[in-house]
Amino acid sequence: MSRLIVGLGNPGPDYVDTRHNAGFMVLDRLADRLGVGFETEAARALCGEAVLPPDPDADPARLDAEADGADGSPTAVALAKPLAFMNRSGPPVAALLDRYGLGPDALLVVYDDLAIPLGTLRLRGKGSAGGHNGVQSVIEALGSTEFPRLRVGVGNSFPPGGQVDFVLSPFDDAEREAADAGLDEAADAALTFARDGLTAAMNRHNRR
Repeated sequence: MSRLIVGLGNPGPDYVDTRHNAGFMVLDRLADRLGVGFETEAARALCGEAVLPPDPDADPARLDAEADGADGSPTAVALAKPLAFMNRSGPPVAALLDRYGLGPDALLVVYDDLAIPLGTLRLRGKGSAGGHNGVQSVIEALGSTEFPRLRVGVGNSFPPGGQVDFVLSPFDDAEREAADAGLDEAADAALTFARDGLTAAMNRHNRR
């Protein structure tokens, strides 16, 4: 296995369409594109695996030198949605890295973010949790802030004290087009990361 892409969210039908589950939504879109089902339960997560052919549109000059597809070879990627609730996401992520024999640099964590506009993305190679409890749990479980992450903007139009209700609510009709566009591009960005590496993904997708 070459890459592990993890979407953060809460399990169960009550949370399926909520903003806080943007990470799960991105993973579902990516899995659909790759024809992958989350058919395996391992390390308290639902997992699927795929082998990706090289990206035909990649610019060789912009590929990460360490990217597995940089030499034209296929890339093996695992997709995972932890079954622990958001605030306990870290232990399953750490266990999945152990399961696949990967280091934090091969991990991409995808999650919702209130600090960037609805439908926009930010890819980074390291950083703080930024107040996100799921990311904080991953940081604590890995003992490091140095792992790639993809933030997906879910809006921030809530009154003082309304953050929890806001992230646990679905996108409204006026937001749906922008939200869907952002989730789709986030799936594109995760796929670029898997095939071409973090630098290539940042160059291509950190523009909106």
